[in-house]
Amino acid sequence: MTAKDIWLEWTQPPSMAGPWLGSRWELKSNMLQIHNLSATVGGKPILKGLSLTVNAGEIHAIMGPNGAGKSTLSYVLGGRPGYEVTGGSVTLDGQDLLALEPHERAAAGLFLGFQYPVEIPGVSFVQFLRESLNSQRKARGEAPLSGGEFLKLARAQAALLRFDMEMLKRPVNMGFSGGEKKRAEMVQMGILDPTFAVLDETDSGLDIDALRVVGDGINAIMRRPNKGVLLITHYQRLLDYVRPDFVHILSDGRIVKTGGPELALQLEAEGYEAVAA
Repeated sequence: MTAKDIWLEWTQPPSMAGPWLGSRWELKSNMLQIHNLSATVGGKPILKGLSLTVNAGEIHAIMGPNGAGKSTLSYVLGGRPGYEVTGGSVTLDGQDLLALEPHERAAAGLFLGFQYPVEIPGVSFVQFLRESLNSQRKARGEAPLSGGEFLKLARAQAALLRFDMEMLKRPVNMGFSGGEKKRAEMVQMGILDPTFAVLDETDSGLDIDALRVVGDGINAIMRRPNKGVLLITHYQRLLDYVRPDFVHILSDGRIVKTGGPELALQLEAEGYEAVAA
């Protein structure tokens, strides 16, 4: 961390009243920095000079209409093939994210939650998770977990998400409902314990009860002073459970408006066209 990556932010806790009571200088560090990012898919420009900074301890929500570039942003950050970066830069904890291969980004602490988690026939979910975790630990110079150590961790994370451990004995996501796939993905996030999560429409396909469980899981795993979250969603409902520090509106490949949690409520009431105008 360099000096230019740290700045002082003036904050006042909402529980404190008056112009000075409880005011303090709070040290915050850049975790994810996106500067003037441009990207194309199949030669078509999708991201067009997008800039965003997420500090350690913050949760940011990105909302926007279909085709705005929300999923493209998540895929570019994750390093998905076919998404070509044509300009700009992205750093995670000061490291050039775009210079890393997808598995190196994961080892550096990045987690990407998919809008549609994939099924992998013939691959045991519990073995997949153990191999994923131990490969990341090896890349960081850490000792691998034994089978017993891993199962203890997996049971704890499955319990947190109210997910039946027996389902992890199946092939990856095979026979899972949409909601079960999303909860299984959150179990995976808890096991891998990333420093930064990009969650692409995690609320898609969830009923009310599952939404609450997933929201509680995100808070328990990621709402910490040394972590960050970029939460991509169409709707306010997930933000009732995972309260963001900032809400951004993405339109035509750029962030066109930023506000607090109230911006999501305004979008719900008025729509993107009226609010982003």
